[in-house]
Amino acid sequence: MKKIEILYTEEQIRQRVKELGAQITKDYAGKDLVVVGVLKGSFVFMADLVRHIDVPLRCDFLRVSSYEKNKRTNSIRMDFDMTQPVNGQDVLLVEDIVDSGNTLRHLLKHMQAKQPKSIKVASLLYKELGLGNKEFVNYIGFETPNKFVLGYGLDDEGLYRSLPYVGFAKE
Repeated sequence: MKKIEILYTEEQIRQRVKELGAQITKDYAGKDLVVVGVLKGSFVFMADLVRHIDVPLRCDFLRVSSYEKNKRTNSIRMDFDMTQPVNGQDVLLVEDIVDSGNTLRHLLKHMQAKQPKSIKVASLLYKELGLGNKEFVNYIGFETPNKFVLGYGLDDEGLYRSLPYVGFAKE
């Protein structure tokens, strides 16, 4: 096991997810919502987030791959798609982290083709790389430094997803 330096504690995450849930509840008051998690990394964040959103909602998932052995590839592969239609629905796409924005732009184009009424994005983490991706993310948990982060759903070759906090491996 690697030594992990904590960036965001379990309590900080719990509080921030509660705040995001309250804001999303306010923004979607009187509406039905479809929350779509991007697997695998978003599953912990999404599970906690939907419990703090107080509007009628359905959950679905899709899975894309843009990493291989912790290295970003130049291609984005759709491993599987949602099982429910979202045309005419308000959709909240839930990501674990937005950094290069390649995956997010691909997903937004994919989702728009399904003709939702609206689509917004919630991401636990946002890593500013100077690529102008912040405009695509409506709800940000934390802005994170340019480090390889893990925990709370984010992994290192499948490990560390179960950590209750977000951190990075100390060298």
